[in-house]
Amino acid sequence: MTFLTATWQQLIMANYAINPDILRPYIPNGTNLDFYNDKCYISLVGFLFKNTKVLGFKLPNHINFEEVNLRFYVTHNHKRGVVFIKEIVAKPLITFIANTFYKERYQTCKMTHRLTDTKQQKIINYKWKIGKQWQAITVTTELKEQNILPNTEAEFITDHYYGYTKHKDNTFEYEVTHPSWRQYRVLDATVDVDFARTYGPDFGFLNRFKPSSVLLAKGSEISVLKKRRLHQIF
Repeated sequence: MTFLTATWQQLIMANYAINPDILRPYIPNGTNLDFYNDKCYISLVGFLFKNTKVLGFKLPNHINFEEVNLRFYVTHNHKRGVVFIKEIVAKPLITFIANTFYKERYQTCKMTHRLTDTKQQKIINYKWKIGKQWQAITVTTELKEQNILPNTEAEFITDHYYGYTKHKDNTFEYEVTHPSWRQYRVLDATVDVDFARTYGPDFGFLNRFKPSSVLLAKGSEISVLKKRRLHQIF
């Protein structure tokens, strides 16, 4: 059963290779960390929701909006998925629905974005406000789209089609369907984020590091299917 449909657009993904021990407390039961070339990644992702429908209905004033999240990568029974540390949106009803029905970790904040296309490049900027402090992520890219090649880091980052949430001793799974994405080559990127303030002290170390890679995915129409509880004995 489809719970939500939308179009995800202009996905900035700033990726950090980190010590996997940092993520151990956040791993849902029954899942395992996913690695690329023996590296464990966490990603700061900003993007646009467009034409959003919940159970086939458009919710007034909750159709087009920004999201920024911090996520890492896991597997379960050969399925590749993501776990969110926190997801930030400007729409309180989206926060309520996601936290109540999907046991996610959404937070409602003031947000804005800017999309600029010139004859030579694209500039994408997402901003969100934590307390009195604005956070931001910005990329400048080429205009030309290109395929995401197999067996690359970019494919690893984008090729996870399940979400897993940890709630007490329970693990919930849901599928996100979409075609393979295309990308734009990133020319420049700026991450101006207080990770400790936004995501908690466990992630404050990210303030001292630059991303190991940044990509911009074009996006596509997506469907989020109804969640299910994993019944395996852990």
